[in-house]
Amino acid sequence: MTAGSPHSPSSQAESFGDRLAGLVAARASQIVLGLDPDPGHLWPAALDAAGPAELLPAERAAQAVAGHCRLAIEAAGEECVAVKLQVACFERLGAPGWTALSEVAQSAREAGLLVIADAKRGDIGVTAAAYAQAFLGETPTPFGPVPGLGVDAMTVNPLLGVDSIEPLLAAARARGAGLLVLVRTSNPGAADVQELSLASSGTVSDAVAGMVAELGVPGIGPAGLSDVGAVVGATAPGRVAALRALMPQTIFLLPGVGPQGARVEDLAPAFSPGPAAGLIAASRGIVNAYEQAGGEPAAAARAEAARLRELAWSLRA
Repeated sequence: MTAGSPHSPSSQAESFGDRLAGLVAARASQIVLGLDPDPGHLWPAALDAAGPAELLPAERAAQAVAGHCRLAIEAAGEECVAVKLQVACFERLGAPGWTALSEVAQSAREAGLLVIADAKRGDIGVTAAAYAQAFLGETPTPFGPVPGLGVDAMTVNPLLGVDSIEPLLAAARARGAGLLVLVRTSNPGAADVQELSLASSGTVSDAVAGMVAELGVPGIGPAGLSDVGAVVGATAPGRVAALRALMPQTIFLLPGVGPQGARVEDLAPAFSPGPAAGLIAASRGIVNAYEQAGGEPAAAARAEAARLRELAWSLRA
């Protein structure tokens, strides 16, 4: 690990917002490579990593998945600032899947990328503390500490309220990591709950935005960005500006560009506080670009990541 990398010991005392801002400036990128691997739809070259036939199916599939993700990182990583690992896509492979998740996270770190666990966890008390240990810290045992995944940020579900976020936030701040709270998601059904009007005023997503802004205040560093971010779907560009007004120092993770139909050009309000205030997450749009563009998967992924990076960078404030 090189000095000054986003994971080096010297940088862990910095806030997540400051670490991200430094990396965004260094790479001139706000692109997050989403990895949600389907064992039945991998790059052909990844199948060579599956291991011998005598291994269990879960072991072979997990090795192939890890190989697929490594190839994607090698191809597109230089155009990105982070990877977003869809935890469920690894967990469904059982224990070998968690091993693959850990290996892919390490590959991302070696490529100088921040690691975001797209876990969408949310619970209280002992369970919240256990999630924090699994993703952000370590678990003490009579036999010695068991290290967790050690991600730089993770997505969390705020439905249970502030006390479901606080244990995760304490663990994140202890190591200069961050949280990304679901505020207004990118799926078609998001409005079913998130856009309901409240008797007091505003919508559910507005109320969550207020909570996110308040929780993030103690974690605002010199770059002016907090360590409590928000997931704001790029598929609802009309909400981006309104939510930015409620969360002026919050990092927005913006999923939905690509197959979900969102356009980078519509997301300029997300970057009003500065270039690092918005992160554009692209998964299938990058990894499966070869299906539209033709050619080798790696070359197509690199080209699409570069295209998105240049387009997003043109919107920076």
